[in-house]
Amino acid sequence: MSKLAGMEASATSVLRRAVELDGSSRLPEALVCYQEGIQLLLDVLKATTDEAKKGRYRERIREYMDRAEEIKKHVQLEKEAGKYHEQIHIAAGSVGYSYDRLFRPYIDQTLTEVWVDDPYIRSKHQIMNFLRFCELLVKSAGQVRRIHLTTGEEEGPRLEEQQGRLRELRDSLNKYSISLDVQYSATLHDREIRFSNGWIIKIGRGLDIFKPTKGPFQIGFCDYDLRECHETTVDIFHNKHLKTTTYGDVSS
Repeated sequence: MSKLAGMEASATSVLRRAVELDGSSRLPEALVCYQEGIQLLLDVLKATTDEAKKGRYRERIREYMDRAEEIKKHVQLEKEAGKYHEQIHIAAGSVGYSYDRLFRPYIDQTLTEVWVDDPYIRSKHQIMNFLRFCELLVKSAGQVRRIHLTTGEEEGPRLEEQQGRLRELRDSLNKYSISLDVQYSATLHDREIRFSNGWIIKIGRGLDIFKPTKGPFQIGFCDYDLRECHETTVDIFHNKHLKTTTYGDVSS
């Protein structure tokens, strides 16, 4: 396959995904895919010398740009009215739901602070999940400067391990000018992630949505887009008047 054909195949794949998400009313995710696909198609247009193909590419680009603009306006209107609600059902064994896929559409340059309420950031693999979520925030386009975690405590000697791992993560985040505040709650049950830009994401299983692989050399061990998921439901809301609580210092 030629380089140009490969570029076109990549653009087609991303735009096909955008249309699928659009049809499922997963509009913020669809918008991200439309934007990525349009950029890929623009790169194809620049590399094409065939004038007939250029014309077809321009027509496709205009169509996708028009739809992307419609989605952007629709989401903005629902956000302003406080009516935005999207629900994603993740079936058992399904793939394609990495944190990047789930959260990136709601991370923008206005995001400065994140609240994570999850009673099960306790064991090693659960703290690794939280680490992956923090890594997404570090490398995102946002300007996150503070992350608040409220979780449950481990019992007995495992509590010291939990606190030690979270202290290590806190110290690592400090290198990126991001502070991590941790609170422990014995009564916390609900799982919710709140962004300071107004987005609220509720996941039935919290961050612990991935099944373990059978071994470290199995596909999906590193790339969570290829990792099978447990069944759960994700509810996404937007509240332009989001009220948040600033938690205290790290208690661990």
